[in-house]
Amino acid sequence: MTKRQEIAQETRRKIYTTACSLIEKNGFANVSVEDITHACGVAKGTFYVYFKRKEDIIFECCKEWFSDVDRRAREHNGTIIEKLSFYFEGFMEGVTCGGVELCRQWVREVINPSDSPGEMCGGKYTCDLKQLTAFLEDAVKDGLLNDSTPVETLVHIFMCELYGMMTCWCMSDTKFDPGEWVGRFAKLQLPNLLAPYVADAASRKVREVR
Repeated sequence: MTKRQEIAQETRRKIYTTACSLIEKNGFANVSVEDITHACGVAKGTFYVYFKRKEDIIFECCKEWFSDVDRRAREHNGTIIEKLSFYFEGFMEGVTCGGVELCRQWVREVINPSDSPGEMCGGKYTCDLKQLTAFLEDAVKDGLLNDSTPVETLVHIFMCELYGMMTCWCMSDTKFDPGEWVGRFAKLQLPNLLAPYVADAASRKVREVR
């Protein structure tokens, strides 16, 4: 990487981290591009070199953490139930660490996709849906789930649960604890949902041989 590329990367990171901090403190609607550029000491035109609009920051805020959650859950030793429990707990940790104002914007984009214009339409929800679908599809390929697993149905059930908890957290002004409730879901409901589809050890061995 050249020095110029390093400087550009650092500038982009500075804009991104400053924006996330301001959004968490003041709320998405109360932060302008001018507020962001003023706080990080760059020209307004510099912002538009790296981001097309303020809404793009919201999408950017979610990608890094949740991609890492996906990677760590895949590498986690254990059954598919344990892997998904790890995934859901990491997912909700990312949501709560981002703060309730950022979560409200993510939920708002689901309720009103026009708040996430153009190619970003659907924002975090679309990203999460694709990521979780790939996670389950790969579990089938790896023999952790059997071929009859209704991946699409399970993914939508999981998304309803996760986004329902996020919405409750926003509505309760953080009194509802999504970290606690995602743990309850993983312990009480997840095993029952997956029980008919968890591949047995013999099936996994056949796949490993293949």
